[in-house]
Amino acid sequence: MKLCVALDLPTASQNLELVEQIKDFDVWLKVGLRAFVRDGKDFLLELKKINPDFKIFLDLKLHDIPNTMADAAEEVAAFGVDMFNVHASAGKVAMSTVMKRLEKFDNPPIVLAVTALTSFDEDNFHAVYNQDIASKATQFAKDTYEAGINGVVCSVFESAAIKRNTASDFITLTPGIRPFGENAGDQKRVADIEMAKKESSDFIVVGRPIYQSEDPSSVVKRILEKF
Repeated sequence: MKLCVALDLPTASQNLELVEQIKDFDVWLKVGLRAFVRDGKDFLLELKKINPDFKIFLDLKLHDIPNTMADAAEEVAAFGVDMFNVHASAGKVAMSTVMKRLEKFDNPPIVLAVTALTSFDEDNFHAVYNQDIASKATQFAKDTYEAGINGVVCSVFESAAIKRNTASDFITLTPGIRPFGENAGDQKRVADIEMAKKESSDFIVVGRPIYQSEDPSSVVKRILEKF
């Protein structure tokens, strides 16, 4: 299991300061929509300057018509990021088109597909998809697997079932991790590290418990000790 630290602070300088504090740990860095829209690809280069060994997950959740998604995926891959994601609800054709386009790269990034956002509860999810979360997330995962995508973004609670319905090496990245019982905030389906391990998560994403701490490096150390 790998720790992915979410860089969700209000400014680039604050995010870079955070990264400086955790630069000696074996972690991934998640750059989300807010940070990328604000700071662009130059921010990705700044992260690599701090530690060239950092792995970067560009969390943009691409969702559009197949060719537009593939165009965007090609540009993302050219940045040299290590992982990015799309929405599974874009469909199998779009996902397979993305993967086909990435074949031109010698070392393409890992591609994940978002199943059900962890901000959804059952009622709100059903209002959009007319199905319960577990069933639809598993179906999305099957579509993703058949489209050649490397794995999915899902909650801890769907991780093991998704692997059973796809493959044991099919990647699951699970946001909404509250390692020490912190407040859930705007997330509805949260879990701790023990649950993530039990449900075979490959990556866990932790944001606020780290960057809201007065000593982020100690929190990262404590999290990694639980692995």
